[in-house]
Amino acid sequence: MGKKRARKRHVQLTLDSARRPTGHGGWRPGAGRRSNGSRNTPHAAREEFPARIPQHVTLRIVARLPSLRCESAVGLIRTQIASSHTATFRIVHFAVEHNHLHMVVEANGKDDLSHAVRRTKIRIARRLNRALGRKGKFFAERYHSRPLTTPREVRNALCYVLNNERHHAEERGETLPDEWWDPFSSAAWFDGWASPLAVDEPSKAAVLRIPRPTALPQTWLLRTGWRRHGLLAVDEVPGKKRKR
Repeated sequence: MGKKRARKRHVQLTLDSARRPTGHGGWRPGAGRRSNGSRNTPHAAREEFPARIPQHVTLRIVARLPSLRCESAVGLIRTQIASSHTATFRIVHFAVEHNHLHMVVEANGKDDLSHAVRRTKIRIARRLNRALGRKGKFFAERYHSRPLTTPREVRNALCYVLNNERHHAEERGETLPDEWWDPFSSAAWFDGWASPLAVDEPSKAAVLRIPRPTALPQTWLLRTGWRRHGLLAVDEVPGKKRKR
């Protein structure tokens, strides 16, 4: 009978030694499932802001959903916007695009903004999912927000939101008529246009008869401050030099 093999003694590893690559399997740098670039990426903490600073909020929907730019979807979104206002949160302007939603909002601080946007996303998602006969995730990611701290920033954001479809039309190589305005935005209830809105289609007349879904601005920047840099023109393309 051969010599009995000595039994190997097992040693309890410390955390440091357990994470040290040995070349014999186990943990090693770069091992494991690769990050998908979003799920495992930590979110930066949102910065606090005072109630006097409006925010430009963008919500994107998941891929392969129908376009939001149809009357049925926009009608549901308008209804939920009208129901979203509280003492600490207001949606003052909005624009519905094919796969995203822009809003200019006022909130008393980052927590009020976060809670109110979350509630609004849930309400919109539930109603649109029901209308589409589907379940599951509707909005693709955490919302994006940008503080608007100066009159010029606010004016630029108002132009970008209310005339956003002109921006996308230019990207497609299209030019919209000078008098055109977006019925899938809050343009109908905006009082800062340089000239009256043209009512050249029955659908636009119908939009103008809808009770205002947005809130009146309470911050100086959204009420008055932005006007220092001139009223908006309906044919103004965001980011493009203004006509004189």
